[in-house]
Amino acid sequence: MWIRGYRCNAGAPKKALILHGFSSSVHTFDHFIEPLIQQGYEILAFDAPAHGESEGKTAHALDYAAVITRIHQLYGPLDAYIAHSFGGLSLALALENILVAPHVKVVFLAPATETTTAIRKGMWMLGIQNQKIQEALEKEILTVSGKPATWFSMRRAVQYTRANILWVHDADDDITPIDDVHPIINDKHPHILFHLTSGLGHRKIYRDPDVMQHIVSFLS
Repeated sequence: MWIRGYRCNAGAPKKALILHGFSSSVHTFDHFIEPLIQQGYEILAFDAPAHGESEGKTAHALDYAAVITRIHQLYGPLDAYIAHSFGGLSLALALENILVAPHVKVVFLAPATETTTAIRKGMWMLGIQNQKIQEALEKEILTVSGKPATWFSMRRAVQYTRANILWVHDADDDITPIDDVHPIINDKHPHILFHLTSGLGHRKIYRDPDVMQHIVSFLS
């Protein structure tokens, strides 16, 4: 499978990897490039499998996590990661198996926090109320991945990385609800800093100037 990627400001003293969300592409985050270059970063950005200009017909979090791990092997070590939505969950899974240095910084932008919530929400949006269909879907996840749907959880995964994390989430996010984030906030992990907003939803959040400034300051 061919994965299309881009590299900007090669040879800079630090490296950052940008990871987009579901039904998106790296071009969604092109406004991050110049601010990161000004902070001395080389930027890497790749379209996920079956997204943008990358090959593939389907993609799940383990596929995306495998791509992230391969990028790390080819271009690492990396100093920073910025990941939105589906890219956030995939990065969290990848970081369970990547040994990161203490200085590494990770920005999660409205990450897909709990897969079980995504399944329930997806079924509600499709008007599906039959519990057996949900059970069949969760069984398929177990068959394909070898993991139950509950395993695909940011709350479970983030405890296994000691990178410095900035978690940005909006109270009005209707895709990855803030209710899934509250238990992680209550866990009080010392390596996670939360920046909560309101009125930005799931997609405006990564284009908001104040959020952008917050991210750049964190990565500087």
